[in-house]
Amino acid sequence: MGFTDLLEEVGGFGKYQWIHVTLISLPGLMMASQNLLNNFVSGIPSHHCNPATNQSLHDLVLTLQVDEQQLLKVFIPPDPSGNRLDRCRRYAEPQWHLLNLNSSVNVSELQTEGCVDGWRFDQSEFSVTTVSEWDLVCSLRPLKQMIQTIYMGGVLTGAIIYGGLSDRFGRKSVLIWSYLQLAVLGCSSALSPSYTIYCIFRFLSGMAVSGIILNGVSLKVEWIPTKTRTLVGTLTSFFFTFGQMILAGLAYWLRDWRKLQLVTCAPQFIFFAYSWWYAESARWLVLNRRSEEALKSLHRVARINRKPEIINKLTLEVLHSHMSKEIESSRSSFTAFNLLKTSQIRRISICLIAVWFSTSFAYYGLAMDLQKFGVSIYLMQIIFGAVDIPAKFLALGLLSYLGRRVSQVSCLFLSAVIIFANIFVPTDMQSLRTTLACLGKAFTSASFTTVYLYTGELYPTVIRQTGMGFVSTMARIGSMAAPAVLILDEVFPALPSMVYGGAAVLASGFACFLPETLNKPLPDTIEDVEENRSGRSSGSHLKEGMSLKEGMVSPDDWGVAVKEGVALKGLKDKEGSGPNAL
Repeated sequence: MGFTDLLEEVGGFGKYQWIHVTLISLPGLMMASQNLLNNFVSGIPSHHCNPATNQSLHDLVLTLQVDEQQLLKVFIPPDPSGNRLDRCRRYAEPQWHLLNLNSSVNVSELQTEGCVDGWRFDQSEFSVTTVSEWDLVCSLRPLKQMIQTIYMGGVLTGAIIYGGLSDRFGRKSVLIWSYLQLAVLGCSSALSPSYTIYCIFRFLSGMAVSGIILNGVSLKVEWIPTKTRTLVGTLTSFFFTFGQMILAGLAYWLRDWRKLQLVTCAPQFIFFAYSWWYAESARWLVLNRRSEEALKSLHRVARINRKPEIINKLTLEVLHSHMSKEIESSRSSFTAFNLLKTSQIRRISICLIAVWFSTSFAYYGLAMDLQKFGVSIYLMQIIFGAVDIPAKFLALGLLSYLGRRVSQVSCLFLSAVIIFANIFVPTDMQSLRTTLACLGKAFTSASFTTVYLYTGELYPTVIRQTGMGFVSTMARIGSMAAPAVLILDEVFPALPSMVYGGAAVLASGFACFLPETLNKPLPDTIEDVEENRSGRSSGSHLKEGMSLKEGMVSPDDWGVAVKEGVALKGLKDKEGSGPNAL
């Protein structure tokens, strides 16, 4: 018997779990806003240099009685394509003769200079963004992408710091602090007087986002019975999907980046206010020698789930007997070194590093560059959010019928094919480019859904959390690198897509070397994984003559017996747990 059995006794997935899961999942609606906020807060409006003139363009239009766009040609040269005004250069002197429609002057030979008097930004799509406020264009354009990279760096740092703190101080405490941190610092970033201050606030906000996601998932999962985790996990992931569409609506309504920043962070105060209702993980409390508090939490859950008869039966002795396995296993320590110590685990870890990095890399490479498709950025955000819905169902269907490995390889490879295909589509075929981009994001989203489940099934119980933390760190690094790669379009427009697609192809190759886990029991120990590789398993040893009576065995005795094929009869361990509990 384990803690899962205890959860069933206090109501299983009852009223408390419904409320608990809903309240913890609601902040997910705003997590999408945080991760994709830079698309709108740092959107790049159409712009050109301020003209070299002492008079306003409006006065000149009235005086000369010409169209403003025609007048601008006197001050601003065309860009290399010749289809629009140059964004980063202007004529050193006004070229009035260009107003003459019959002028045959070669404009490429006219002297130009940089935007020494600043830029003029179009306000039809965005009212004010960090780009227009701090002139993050032309030579300073990389600073726009750096905001997202710095934010993702905060997410990575938060995963490292808050992951350790939650093991020490509890999931609930760190989660409550993360809500408050994001609320205060996120709203404060709307008041940032400079680019540097804003980046600092975004970094700290990223740390808080990581604390909310990691501890929210842990606290949610540790109060849910095993048999409902897959369904609940799938359904709650849609909060993030709907959050992407909510972000599009808020950004369309609030065209000012400071207002948008404030509105997306202020709800965290509400989440902070009601988060005190959460119950700390009883499993964590017991393993940290706070069994009395764990017992009170379980009694509270039983009352809410309308199981009052369990309260008197559930004592400290019963609690400890149910969790004897967890208490025993907590005495053994495993580190990240165990992920590379043995051959099969090492192979799994190396392949998953490539898959997690490339999936996140390609996902954010597509999701953070919505303006390149020539369609309204607000519409693109809604479409990109909506496409995740069928993508998640597609992933679940592939996982159920084709298996984990085929699904993972297929999603990565098809996303790469679509990314490469979009390189050859002319820029004037916007509908086709948009459709391909949506398909590409759908397959990367399906790859994310697949790899989350696949990773949990590949790693054994004793290092599952360590493994998940390690490979998800690779995903954070991928999300940090993705915005920086977008800068390469100044060298060659198709280069970012080539990099994203190449990474996905490489990762699909690595995924081919992962073992299949469909309909196979979860491994509990590192030895289980190593034996499965060689075709030997606990089950095969049992068939070779191991006979188990009703007696109980210790985890250590069981592992030795499985390896050596020794018959075990009537052994009992100190804790009263047996092989069925492993």
